[in-house]
Amino acid sequence: MLVASVENMASLSSDLFYDILRRLDGPSLASAACACATFCSISREEKLWENVCSAMWPSTNREDVKSLISSIGGFRKFYADCFPLIVNKEVTEYQWNHYLEYPEEWTEAEYYGDIDGLESISPLDFVSIVDIRYKDKTICSKVLWGIPNANGSNSWFYNCPFRIDLLTYAARDDDSEGEVTLSVADGLPPIISMEKERKDGKLWKELRDGLRLSWIVVNRKVKQAANLASWSPLGGQRHWPTDKDFVIRFGSVLPAKDILPCQVVECILIMKFRVMHTEGEGFETTLKLTELSMQLEDMEGAHVNGRNSLLILKEALSCRRSKNYSEVLESCHLYSKVQSELKEEKMRNESRLDRLCILSGIAAFISFWYYIL
Repeated sequence: MLVASVENMASLSSDLFYDILRRLDGPSLASAACACATFCSISREEKLWENVCSAMWPSTNREDVKSLISSIGGFRKFYADCFPLIVNKEVTEYQWNHYLEYPEEWTEAEYYGDIDGLESISPLDFVSIVDIRYKDKTICSKVLWGIPNANGSNSWFYNCPFRIDLLTYAARDDDSEGEVTLSVADGLPPIISMEKERKDGKLWKELRDGLRLSWIVVNRKVKQAANLASWSPLGGQRHWPTDKDFVIRFGSVLPAKDILPCQVVECILIMKFRVMHTEGEGFETTLKLTELSMQLEDMEGAHVNGRNSLLILKEALSCRRSKNYSEVLESCHLYSKVQSELKEEKMRNESRLDRLCILSGIAAFISFWYYIL
């Protein structure tokens, strides 16, 4: 057999290389760009990265989102910013009473956040680009321009707990508004009744293993973007708050250095599904998405207010990221571990204080009767 060797890459048509590269996903395209100068040159084509982003995040197909991405540096930069997930390993095993208490010398302005830094941050500069997949099929794409209820510098938003309910606000500007449902046709296992589901948990397992969430936050002013989701679920609850509800939690650990005493906070992304029909009711098993929200919590589980949340979100846009998902999970589990230890330490301290109060009360009671008698 004779093997014809190619002496020079230039002897092949660049159109052929382009046709090859346009079929690759993001990581493969990035790797190919490092193979040779020809691939490197062709891989700079924005259209290639636009196709990659469109396949990864269908919400980027919208014309307004395309214009947004072009204004912040293009699809290649957007992919480089949003494909790696946020990693924060600065969560160390602090003692509870060493850093969670707010210092007495802090002024009220310092407690509520950096006012000077806040003046350069507008809630209108933030854009949320959200995509939900179930078993590699996109079931929901939403875009939210700005942060709701944050108009005006004296708005209650700045001092109230920060929360974005995407299904409530994104629907106002979404032409493709409609209920987000999952059914057997989408790959859900059929369930006869909720009683059977409570025993075997088959639906819960399929839901937890099959769902993927991407929540990208873009700041139009600083022209930066970051994916705040963990892609795969970090945890969840079955049958809460009602028998037919399933709550699934995604998120990430964000830096809050010089913003809050705890130095890090957890970005919690909640997805809630409700069972609408089961096979025993004469319909195919159907779930409806009833909640998709974001909130920030500190180490004690307290909600972060709007003022500090804006500062934290801006800081998150430039923090460390990784393509290694196990490293991302490790970061989230480390945070959960430290948080659990802090809660246990707090409970032990409160238990000691309760015992001390009881003993003091008994001693006071005995002393009182000793002097009376």
